[in-house]
Amino acid sequence: MGKGRVEAFSDGVIAIIITIMVLELKVPEGHDLAALRPVIPVFCAYVLSFIYVGIYWSNHHHMLHAVQKVNGKVLWANLHLLFWLSLLPAVTHWLGESHLAAWPSALYGVVLFMSAIAYFFLTRTLIHEHGRDSTLARALGGDFKGKVSVVLYLLGIGLAFVEPWASATLYALVAAWWLVPDRRIEHLLEG
Repeated sequence: MGKGRVEAFSDGVIAIIITIMVLELKVPEGHDLAALRPVIPVFCAYVLSFIYVGIYWSNHHHMLHAVQKVNGKVLWANLHLLFWLSLLPAVTHWLGESHLAAWPSALYGVVLFMSAIAYFFLTRTLIHEHGRDSTLARALGGDFKGKVSVVLYLLGIGLAFVEPWASATLYALVAAWWLVPDRRIEHLLEG
């Protein structure tokens, strides 16, 4: 079957995720700059999560651009990814409201970890459908960046119980690493 509906549905879900996250931002109480202080942690958590959603959206777009078709397994693998991403608004809000308490920091990392695992399953399902010589398989290679990210998320989850700020910093560093454009798929499609 064609991939158009998967792309459209995924784009819609991701747009809703972003909308829910922004709706969780509350207007500061007061009318001076000091009124912003209490909402800074919530806003920072929102920015980090927005970046993560953007990274997933961009990589998802490139990944589906590199394939020609989907099947039932791909649909379920995609839903698995969207499920974990859909939890980002809840853990983002909890993380920001708690000012980086241990459990919210750890659960934020769990959602990032599970999103990465779900994305890995989706890529492997697509590669299985299209073959080891497919554009996607060649572009991903050993997926070093993805594997290291999963390890860093696990480290961040553990650090949340020792020093939540270190945990949040690690999550931000992984996001910054993924912000560097990955042009493997684009290069293969152009060539």
